[in-house]
Amino acid sequence: MNSAPGTGRDDARTGVIERAFASGDLSAERAALTAAVEATIADLDRGALRVAEKIGGTWTTHIWVKQAILLYFRLRGLTTTTVGPFEFHDKVPLKTGFAAAGVRAVPHALCRYGAFLEPGVVLMPSYTNIGARVGSGTMVDTWATVGSCAQVGRDCHLSGGVGLGGVLEPVQAGPVIIEDGCFIGSRAIVVEGVVVEQEAVLGAAVVLTASTPIVDVNAVPATITRGRIPARSVVIPGTLLKKFPGGEFGTPCALVIGQRTASTDRKTSLNAALRDFEVPV
Repeated sequence: MNSAPGTGRDDARTGVIERAFASGDLSAERAALTAAVEATIADLDRGALRVAEKIGGTWTTHIWVKQAILLYFRLRGLTTTTVGPFEFHDKVPLKTGFAAAGVRAVPHALCRYGAFLEPGVVLMPSYTNIGARVGSGTMVDTWATVGSCAQVGRDCHLSGGVGLGGVLEPVQAGPVIIEDGCFIGSRAIVVEGVVVEQEAVLGAAVVLTASTPIVDVNAVPATITRGRIPARSVVIPGTLLKKFPGGEFGTPCALVIGQRTASTDRKTSLNAALRDFEVPV
């Protein structure tokens, strides 16, 4: 997954943001703080800065950038924006300049200022929040949500109704990561900083939280992990039996049923990816 453009860390700018966030006092360095925060959000919007990036094979979250986003909300007042007959009243402007950016935005696609979309992104009627980053060739399909700070790679497909959670607080928490070439099935939910590694396929209605058991059903015995879907995995919803005082019940999990084959290219449909496993999802 493309890790550019780097941290963009500037000691003077970063220092004033970190001091204000730690103290909660926005008045001590008000002018410098406002300039630092506005510059940070502008850098996020144009792609010169990102909330998280892969460094040495590990995803690293730049906490000071998340602090800047939270301070941005505190520093700004509510303003009214009108788009034809539609009216919005918010602290964050809508993103503009899609044509110049090479982005297709279908009515009613909404994207907040401070999110970055690489050329070739397609936004169907959907929502992309501040701090998010979406890679080239990716489609955000109808009613999908890319939450605050979520990082979506290149050549991905977020199917209808997909929900990628936003993670602004706590600032130490990592955002949701969808690496290059992933296919996320309809109504799937990925939250709480879960990482979906490159070219993985999530079946419809898969739910992944930080605590969701991820079960590799081909291991003997089956292995359980959490928080990360391995590269090229094919994943469907499942259940694990758990005993409660009232009886034994199925609790949600995600089943890794196999790996994408070499003959399955990155533009495959969900049905084609699952056909090898004879799974009717």
